[in-house]
Amino acid sequence: MIRVLPVEGVPEIGKGDDLAELIAARAELQDGDVLVVAQKAVSKAEGRTVRLAEVEPSEEARRLAGEEDPRRLEVILSESKRIVRTRPPLVIAETRHGFVCASAGVDSSNAPEPETVVLLPEDPDASAARIRERLRELTGVEVGVIVSDSFGRPWRQGTTDVAIGLAGIRPLLDLKGVRDAAGYELHATVIAVADELAGAAELVLGKTSGIPAALIRGYDASGEGTARELVMPEERDLFR
Repeated sequence: MIRVLPVEGVPEIGKGDDLAELIAARAELQDGDVLVVAQKAVSKAEGRTVRLAEVEPSEEARRLAGEEDPRRLEVILSESKRIVRTRPPLVIAETRHGFVCASAGVDSSNAPEPETVVLLPEDPDASAARIRERLRELTGVEVGVIVSDSFGRPWRQGTTDVAIGLAGIRPLLDLKGVRDAAGYELHATVIAVADELAGAAELVLGKTSGIPAALIRGYDASGEGTARELVMPEERDLFR
């Protein structure tokens, strides 16, 4: 049986907080658990926030902002490797990590104070690895860790959480060569296990509940890899 357990009672996260310690004090971790941590909590602990009062918008940011705050658009541009599509004030961008998402992951919701935006972690895989190692140090337990964030999808309404960083789990399950119940050999099926786990955890994390982490128990996702493996390689991207 697979269970999704919210980690409740975690206080508001601030720069420099030991996120793993805060979680370990409120969760009974078991070997084989997958801990899914919301990106906002990780970013705030790592100080990945920007005060808009300190931002001077460029002409490009003013053009893209429409009636929105051009300072926020300037932060989005600074976090972008490539602008994919725009419909002011909406910007779809590729981040330095290779993620293609709205606003390059820059978000005002659940920011630590007004007139502040939260950025993605510099290296979400490294963030996940640090949390995993710290939890091992504190508890002696071996868990997998996912850093999750909400992404939209080009051909579907609504958002769903995906893995933007991970450690101690396999990101993909390759079923090529496996035969189905009818004996058909699968030729192209690769399951985004890490994204499915992130999406399951989001059911208890929510956006307004104040729950920054969840445990998934009962599914063996152990393995190695990075969230960058989930990014479509440029040579296979039919939409570039």
